[in-house]
Amino acid sequence: MKNATLHQLRVFEVVARHCSFTRAAEELFLTQPTVSMQIKQLNQAVGLPLFEQIGKRLYLTDAGQKLYVTCKDIFEQMAQFEMAIADLKGMKQGQLRLAAITTTKYFLPRLLGPFCERYPGVDVSLNFSNHERVLQSLNDNAYDLYIVSQLPETTDVVSYPVLENPLVVLAPQNHPLTQEQNITLERIAQEPFIMRESGSGTRKVVQQLFEQHDLPLKVRLELSSNEAIKQAIVGGLGISVLSIHTLALEGTHGPLAVLDVSGFPIDRHWYAIYPAGKQMSIIAQTFVNYLQEEGKQMTELKVDTPAVPVS
Repeated sequence: MKNATLHQLRVFEVVARHCSFTRAAEELFLTQPTVSMQIKQLNQAVGLPLFEQIGKRLYLTDAGQKLYVTCKDIFEQMAQFEMAIADLKGMKQGQLRLAAITTTKYFLPRLLGPFCERYPGVDVSLNFSNHERVLQSLNDNAYDLYIVSQLPETTDVVSYPVLENPLVVLAPQNHPLTQEQNITLERIAQEPFIMRESGSGTRKVVQQLFEQHDLPLKVRLELSSNEAIKQAIVGGLGISVLSIHTLALEGTHGPLAVLDVSGFPIDRHWYAIYPAGKQMSIIAQTFVNYLQEEGKQMTELKVDTPAVPVS
């Protein structure tokens, strides 16, 4: 391995991550023959094949899997070193890799804007997905921080509560229940519901609430995005439970109403988490501090009761 170069290891890490020479070449802005040559030279340095091709698919060998884990450690440590040096120089620069559940798209980009203005040397990559997929990324240690609304039950993590995330019951503005107060959960259970797909943290919370009260949940429609759910509510297809943050763009001028339901809003929080044992980068810690200190003022959206027409 003393003949292996850092460039070869970086090329290998990208090929291993994608299991594709073509996609690696695209990410690295190299030609595919150049990528293939680098991997061939690395194979010779290791003394064992790192990949095997079965049909049209590329797989890591045992040696390749061990090298891939080693490469991730090497580049993680190098990134930490670069950020530590930048911090010693009084600068914040480096990369911040975030994975967040889809509802955070209503406020996270607005928070990232001022953060990046304050720290122009920070490059941010942000991936939105549902709760289940974000937790899979957590298990794969693919990002620096993960923004979730529900802490994992089976993975040991370090967590920071960063923002409030109340869940509210939404209905179209012309729904009869918008004129009522202290609506019971039993009454709400009579309404057709529009729900997120399985794997959604919000859906899990709603299902648990109904199960605790031994009430059936009448799911008329499943949709994979909050915006689609909001449009379905407006279309009269049913009611739903969503984060109050999903109303951020409409403010008080949209076609939805927050119903005054007993037990709501459900008080929840957004959490910034990372795997226990992982060393948090200086930039990640700076971002967590920023969310805790300034995020609330920038994203606060109050829920008034009784029912509040959002129009």
